[in-house]
Amino acid sequence: MDTGDDGALLTIGAFAARARLSAKALRLYDRLGLLAPAHIDEASGYRYYRAGQVERARLVAMLRQLDMPLARIAEVVETTDGPASGDLLAAYWGDVETRFAAQRTLAAYLRARLSGRSSEMYEKFEVRLVDVPEQVIVTETRHTLADELPTWIPASLGRLEEAAGQCGGVVGAPFVVYHSAVSMESDGPVETCVPVADEPGIRAWAAAQGRGRQFRVRVEPARRLAYTRITKAQVAHPQILAPYEAVEAWMKREGWDYDGLCREVYFADWDAAGAEDPVCDVAFPVKRG
Repeated sequence: MDTGDDGALLTIGAFAARARLSAKALRLYDRLGLLAPAHIDEASGYRYYRAGQVERARLVAMLRQLDMPLARIAEVVETTDGPASGDLLAAYWGDVETRFAAQRTLAAYLRARLSGRSSEMYEKFEVRLVDVPEQVIVTETRHTLADELPTWIPASLGRLEEAAGQCGGVVGAPFVVYHSAVSMESDGPVETCVPVADEPGIRAWAAAQGRGRQFRVRVEPARRLAYTRITKAQVAHPQILAPYEAVEAWMKREGWDYDGLCREVYFADWDAAGAEDPVCDVAFPVKRG
C-alpha cells in the first residue's frame, strides 16, 4: 500500500501513527461524526484512512484540547474557507475568555466570602429605602438560564415598552422580578415588568397577543423597597451577587423582613450608559420584622 500518496489508504494503525493519535481516539472521532474512515472492509471490519485526512485528524484533536463542543468542531472542520474557519475559532475563544473572566470574578468573590471578608464587600454598597406607589404593569414571564438574561431582558422590556407606548405611555421605571434563582442550572422563571398608564388599553393589548407569549397585566401593590444602586458593569453576573447580598445583610442588621420577590429596577438608558454609569437598583420589598 503506497503511503506516500495523499489518496492512498492507510490502516488505522499506520494512520494513527502518522496523525500522532491513538486508534482509540480515531474510533471516537468516527463515532462522534468528526472523522469517518475513508473505507471499512465489509468482511473484516478493518478501517482505512487516506493520508490526506491526517491534517483534519490533527485539527480535530487540537480543537478538542480547547474543550470546544463537538458541534462547533464539526462546523470549523467542515468550513473550507480558511479565514471563515479562523473566525469561527476566534468567536468560540472569545466566548471562552468571557466565561473565564466571569469565573475569575466569581472565584474572587467566593474567596472573600470564605475568608470572612464579606462585610468589606458589602460596605461598598449604600442601602436606602424608597416607597413605590401602586401601579398597573404589563409583564412577560420566561424560564431562562443566566447566560440568556443579557439578551432576553432588553428584548422583552423593548416589547413591553412598545406596547405601553400604545396605551398611554410608560409611567415608571421598568423592572425585572426573579421568582426563583437564575443560574446556569436554575431557570427562574423571570418576569419583566413595565408600568403603564392605560389599564383597559393594555389589558386589551395583552388579550390580543394570544397564548404564544406569557404576557400578563396586573396591579402591583404599593411597596417599600430596600435597594442599592449599581453601575452597568456591576449588573453582569457574578458581579451582581454582591449587591444582592449587601442589601440582604443590611435588612438583617436593620430589622427588616422580606415582603416580596427580589428585583432589578432599570431607571437609565442602558444603551447610552457607560460601564461606570449608575443604571440599576437591586431591591427587595421589605416590611418591619
